[in-house]
Amino acid sequence: MHNLIIAILCSVAVSALLKVARKKNLIVEQMIAFNYITAILLSYFLLKPDFKGLQFSDVIIQSEQSIVFIILGILLPAVFIIMAKAVEFAGIVRSDAAQRLSLFLPIAASFLIFGEQFSQSRLVSIVLAFFSLFFLLLKPSGNISTNTVKGAVTLILVWLGYGIIDILFKQVAKTGSNFPTVLFISFFFSACFTFIYLLIKKTTWTVSGLLYGIMLGFLNFMNILFYIKAHQSFNQNPTIVFTAMNIGVICLGTVIGATVFKERISKTNGVGVALGICSILCLFLL
Repeated sequence: MHNLIIAILCSVAVSALLKVARKKNLIVEQMIAFNYITAILLSYFLLKPDFKGLQFSDVIIQSEQSIVFIILGILLPAVFIIMAKAVEFAGIVRSDAAQRLSLFLPIAASFLIFGEQFSQSRLVSIVLAFFSLFFLLLKPSGNISTNTVKGAVTLILVWLGYGIIDILFKQVAKTGSNFPTVLFISFFFSACFTFIYLLIKKTTWTVSGLLYGIMLGFLNFMNILFYIKAHQSFNQNPTIVFTAMNIGVICLGTVIGATVFKERISKTNGVGVALGICSILCLFLL
């Protein structure tokens, strides 16, 4: 349980840091790049990945794990960048909805791929969770138009990207003691992808991007690490982790947004927070 709580806290802290970065007009892509350098160092020194017997030919041709960390290595930074584009083309509200509604994919995978057994309490929790999502994301869209091809494509990619990442993290959790190695190599691929992207864009490097990137890297690493540990703790019940993580992040994020960033929460959003808490309680108490 404590692993899940830490993962939720770190995830919300990541969102808060990115919000602060946007207000300071920082280059988010630079933060993402240095974030993965930090994650590589933390995973190497804290998790001590084992590279003994790891041969390049085996990694590319034979290892199922290699497919996971290569895809993760590309998806982790790509979804960060795509999310920024989705906000630009479709607006924050619809982009946030696309990210949170990606919960559909890992929950479906829990039953179709990971063989989780269905139960009445989980059904009640899932129903409450989706009602919670609906009420939390029911916000005025303002004057932002999403009737463009770019907006539609980026929203679909955000939905798919975050859903697939959640499923892949469950796969990483199943590697057991090998997950530090998988994480390290995934972060390495992510760093390479992001720096190549920035070099192509001919970005101007800044000290603030480095410093905020280090902070982002620490929080992001802790978020991913404890999210995977939570999956290992509830290895027979991935729905608990998928649902509690998504709803917990939304509920806490809504509260932080209202208290710290002075964002207005409607009565409808308040109902969503209450339903989200009830959803999590159903998972653990019924």
